[in-house]
Amino acid sequence: MRNLPTLTDQPFDLIVIGGGINGAATARDAALRGLRTILLEKNDFAGGTTSWSSRLIHGGLRYLEYFEFHLVRESLHEREVLLRNAPHLAKPLQMTIPIYRSGSRSFRIIQVGMVLYDVLSYDKSLPNHRMLSRQKTRQLFRAVDADGLAGAAQYYDGQAEHAERLCLENILDAQTAGATVLNYAKVEDIHLTNQRITGLTCRDGLTNDTFEVATHDQTVVVNTSGPWVDEVCGLSESPVSRGQKIGGTKGSHIIVDAFPGAPDSALYVEAKSDGRPFFIIPWLGQYLIGTTDERYDGALDNIKADAAEVDYLLAETNAVLPAGRLTREDVRFTYAGVRPLPYAEGKKAGSISRDHILHDHSKEGATNLISLIGGKLTTHRQVGEEFVNAAFRKRGEAVPACPTHTRPLPGAILLDDPRVAQWCDRYTPLLSSQTLDHLLGIYGARTLDLLALVDASPELAQPIGEGLLDIQAQIVFAVRHEMAHTFVDILRRRTTVCMHRNYGFDVLPVVAQVLREHCGWSEEMCDRNIRTYHQFMETNCIPDYALKQESPSLQTA
Repeated sequence: MRNLPTLTDQPFDLIVIGGGINGAATARDAALRGLRTILLEKNDFAGGTTSWSSRLIHGGLRYLEYFEFHLVRESLHEREVLLRNAPHLAKPLQMTIPIYRSGSRSFRIIQVGMVLYDVLSYDKSLPNHRMLSRQKTRQLFRAVDADGLAGAAQYYDGQAEHAERLCLENILDAQTAGATVLNYAKVEDIHLTNQRITGLTCRDGLTNDTFEVATHDQTVVVNTSGPWVDEVCGLSESPVSRGQKIGGTKGSHIIVDAFPGAPDSALYVEAKSDGRPFFIIPWLGQYLIGTTDERYDGALDNIKADAAEVDYLLAETNAVLPAGRLTREDVRFTYAGVRPLPYAEGKKAGSISRDHILHDHSKEGATNLISLIGGKLTTHRQVGEEFVNAAFRKRGEAVPACPTHTRPLPGAILLDDPRVAQWCDRYTPLLSSQTLDHLLGIYGARTLDLLALVDASPELAQPIGEGLLDIQAQIVFAVRHEMAHTFVDILRRRTTVCMHRNYGFDVLPVVAQVLREHCGWSEEMCDRNIRTYHQFMETNCIPDYALKQESPSLQTA
């Protein structure tokens, strides 16, 4: 329940601004260690950089060439923690690097990098790398361009197919531990007295009402707003920060259906035109291709992949997999976001450090404010731990042990768990094994809570749309149990329906009907959401060239 007026009466120990993966992890850790915590997100949880990522849980192989060994080691350790604590969401992924004689890195250099990667991941559960000869590479990857091919390197990293849900499960665990977590709660004003933040004025994005969040003498405020860090720091009338902290770069992705020559496992490729690395990744029956990496200083709230980026990713994919012959017509979805990297004047985008910095604003005008500069999907748990440790030190208190090293996320379950077989036996008459497997990969141990809705209303076992494995119960579950408030929340972040077929337009009538019948939404509310949904897709996900051509694939009738 969003009882916002009461927030003024309960001062918080820790206030987290920003509900992406790093803010969620910080709120979770803080609540588990006993701090009275509130998280404020201006839009939906994971609605920014988290949902626009490449969905990889990786050690950062490329960071080795910049000698950031500590970052690689940290990332590899956190990869292992995630594989253990969220096995339903973080899964091993085999990577293959085709090596070309004309490439910027030779076979031997890449082999050395692979050995270092293995050494730095000495505690891993995944296999070590292997180097493939040209002949073996041709045998395993017949569609890969053979011109100048020297061989390949194979290794394992991880994939979070549903990165948004990784964030959401951190949010849900924080809430279970006692945190107040609010999406659609925008911080509009930061009140400062004697160089301390003494309160926040916020606006409820659902009602447009304002409300206050109270502090006390030991409150610590954490700014995990990603690319919006500088914007948040500028909300106070008195300076709380000096100089630009974020120098973001834009990363764009495209999603395509399976195509001729598409690999069974992920490819990590060096673009032939400019040497920039990018991925071709199997993802939920489709292929995720990206990312670009370009300096960006424009507006942050509505970003999309432009035509040049789409063409670049298509051309480079065709260069390494010539049989694909991908064109703009093959693109099913695009998305783009901004990496919240440290501001670094004059540096090439790809060379800016991916390490994170906890910036203390004590010397800049706010003694109880800390901002996150940088941060990656892989290392979110570590970031949360560091923030909470810093908060306790600022409060002058002993730092208690961090519980998140070993604490599973709420849905953590292995597929060989005996409960899985029991659930499959129970629900197979209503749902196919493919659907049950799909649901387990999204909700894990929480799947039984979802299927309780089917027990009560068997019609909710119907698919959301033709050919989709997602079922109508997920719509109700998202609203009742996962703080979804809009069609975009449901189809873009609680599920990935919109990314698979016609941007989700075809299923909007079904979503509206389910919400009217099971969640009490009015006709007017559903109609308003449909209009907003169309606007979101056109602004963020449908390439401009497709809008101009009025592509038949975008018919919304």
